[in-house]
Amino acid sequence: MAQTKKMFLKYWQYYLLLVPAVAYIFIFNYMPIYGVQIAFRDFRGNLGIWGSPWVGFDHFIRFVQFPLFWQIVTNTIAINLYDLIVGFPMPIILALLLNEVRNRRFKKIVQMVTYAPHFISTVVICGMILLFLNRDMGMLNNIREVFGMERISFMTQPELFRSIFVLSGVWQSTGWGTIIYLAVLSGVSPELVEAARIDGANRFQIIRHINIPHILPTVIILFILRCGSIFSLGFEKVFLLQNSLNLGVSEVISTYVYRIGLLGAQFSYSTAIGLFNTVCNVLLLIIVNKISAKVSETSLW
Repeated sequence: MAQTKKMFLKYWQYYLLLVPAVAYIFIFNYMPIYGVQIAFRDFRGNLGIWGSPWVGFDHFIRFVQFPLFWQIVTNTIAINLYDLIVGFPMPIILALLLNEVRNRRFKKIVQMVTYAPHFISTVVICGMILLFLNRDMGMLNNIREVFGMERISFMTQPELFRSIFVLSGVWQSTGWGTIIYLAVLSGVSPELVEAARIDGANRFQIIRHINIPHILPTVIILFILRCGSIFSLGFEKVFLLQNSLNLGVSEVISTYVYRIGLLGAQFSYSTAIGLFNTVCNVLLLIIVNKISAKVSETSLW
């Protein structure tokens, strides 16, 4: 205790710098947990949180017994898994390729072009998607017409929704996702690469035996974190691309919560769904982290 006090007095300026960050996390991350109890109550605004009657797990049971429960959960997981399989490797591949580029000017141009979509707002991205895929004036349909193919309405084809959603996301986020991998690759020892070249290794062999093993711990950590959000899917983009004809594959947990929570004013029910979503994500994160610790000896904890 005395040693702790001594350390605190010695470095009190550093602890003082932590106060704003700790206060921010406490106010915006921990204090809202107080409202989680709404999920176990029949919340009424005039009674407040503590005054609302306790109903236990009734809202959770209602959600599980909802006729479209499995459809909503399946849509959420399917889109996330699709994005994980297609989108997760793309920044890794692009980073490995950019790392091999020796022309610095060309490398910077490629980085700028691939980073740029990240800074476009989701609303604008969705507007671009709807414009490019428009049946009457869309660029893609114009190209199809040139090659003698029939014009189609992409956004009303349920089987195309997931591909449109995921591939547009890959285009928007791949460049930005390479930043962390390029930073890790910059730490590869030049002496190690030079030694490999002297031994006759070509570029592909250097990537396979030096670069990939070097970034593998980072890849695993990011993969674990990504798996911890399988049950979560951003609301804004899905909602903006939704319509009555693709609703069967585009209705996910976040859009359902919006409809019944904000539009339907069923606050307790929507809070219960949000808590269910969070618990599923945490359990999945723990499971994947445990598997990773056994298989690769790399984990979050």
